[in-house]
Amino acid sequence: MYKRILIPLDGSKLAESALAHAESLALKYNAELILLQVVRPLAITAREPAEIMMFQENMEHLRADAKAYLNGLKGEFREKKIRVEIYVGLGPVVAEIVETAATHSVDLVIIASHGRSGLGRVFFGSVASGVLNRIERPLMVIRSAET
Repeated sequence: MYKRILIPLDGSKLAESALAHAESLALKYNAELILLQVVRPLAITAREPAEIMMFQENMEHLRADAKAYLNGLKGEFREKKIRVEIYVGLGPVVAEIVETAATHSVDLVIIASHGRSGLGRVFFGSVASGVLNRIERPLMVIRSAET
């Protein structure tokens, strides 16, 4: 039923709560997991070449950290004989998740959410809500307790 499952992560325990569900489905359906972390570019107001260079170095550092984090998780899944690919996106989080799902023809997206509603979602935004409104693929939202 599922051949490719996308799990967006941000390095938090909350986001990682989706991993157990992904693991279970991957084992049941012999599916490949795609782990994604999106690095959001910082606003840049630099005008001097040195400031621009520092900005670029900072972005590369953030990408490297994301890749190291995902590689650690990849190793854990590979020990369990689960196929895993990792991707580090750059840009708006919701757009990157939706694009990655389409580009890699995933069958399911599993994402953790705080489960906020009403004003909490309006004020804080919600990646899960944004993905729900834009994705054209099945989406499993794991409601997690705040940590």
